[in-house]
Amino acid sequence: MEQFDIAIVGAGPAGSTCATFCAQAGLRTLLIERENFPREKVCGDCLNPACSSVLDRLGLGQRVRALAQARLERVEFITIDGQKVIVDLPEKEVAIKRSLLDEMLLTRAGELGTEIREDTTATTLSRNAVWTIRTNQNESFCARILVGADGRNSTVARLCNLLPRPERERIALQSHVPLPLDFGPRIVLQFLPGGYSGQSPVNDTELNLCLVGKPRGIGALKTWAAKQFALSPDHSWRTITPLTRAAVSPAHEDLFFIGDAARVVEPFTGEGIYYAMRSGELAANAILKLIRGEDRASALREFDRAFAEIYRGRLWINRLARAAVLAPRVGSLFVHAARVRPEILKFLTAKIVRKE
Repeated sequence: MEQFDIAIVGAGPAGSTCATFCAQAGLRTLLIERENFPREKVCGDCLNPACSSVLDRLGLGQRVRALAQARLERVEFITIDGQKVIVDLPEKEVAIKRSLLDEMLLTRAGELGTEIREDTTATTLSRNAVWTIRTNQNESFCARILVGADGRNSTVARLCNLLPRPERERIALQSHVPLPLDFGPRIVLQFLPGGYSGQSPVNDTELNLCLVGKPRGIGALKTWAAKQFALSPDHSWRTITPLTRAAVSPAHEDLFFIGDAARVVEPFTGEGIYYAMRSGELAANAILKLIRGEDRASALREFDRAFAEIYRGRLWINRLARAAVLAPRVGSLFVHAARVRPEILKFLTAKIVRKE
């Protein structure tokens, strides 16, 4: 049975970032991913400016700038009745397809020595002196530390009986569609009777189109999208649920949770990739201290403090956004108020779209 210092389940931005920093520090690192990369994922594809510092520390700043992408300069909020408020982004964002970004992050982890197992699912977990992970490929691995970076429906959390009951209130659909002429360097957040739509270019030819609503209203949202963007009735959509659930404590002695596996945030505010990457970096820092034999209690306290700091000053905006999208007409009234006092949306946007 192969022995590792750390085993990470999930190779998205959180898992690959954690693996890269651990491997860079000389830890024997295993990364298990149930899919084969490259693959697309339900996501707004927007890269918050705060990600740039983490990417630089990963040694990926230049590579990211070389990827096909779209530069974004403003956010356009649209009410149900078509009224608009436009807010310039205080820091310019970019949008990059997740297939490109995630493959780049995974490649970087492999370059630094991470052992990568794609098309592999953890099926059982057990812990004695170390963690034993068994997979659907009839392989078994041992690791001193285990990290769940496998998303909102985390298999690691489920197998450890830590996965909260999901709130199946809404569903998200996402697809890449032809970019409309003269769409411009903008993000569109549009309230609709049954939910909302997020729209953003990801390159010179494609638009990321997201629809979010309650299950009973998804059909109407798809009909709206088909008419708005000239899509066929049988257009293919990626889907994900739940969009919210209770948080999982990020640190449990020799078990960590990062990214959406730890805390799921409202996608309306669009900073999820930063939360994933930064939490992966913080977990790697804590894991390195544990492996080196530093004081365990102190290392875990510092990780908990730093993890909470990622979200400080942002979660209340996330909750406000969630309330608005659960009641799109109320959200539209908020945008109407912002037409009179545009500094409201400017303030909220600046709190989210900021450098680290």
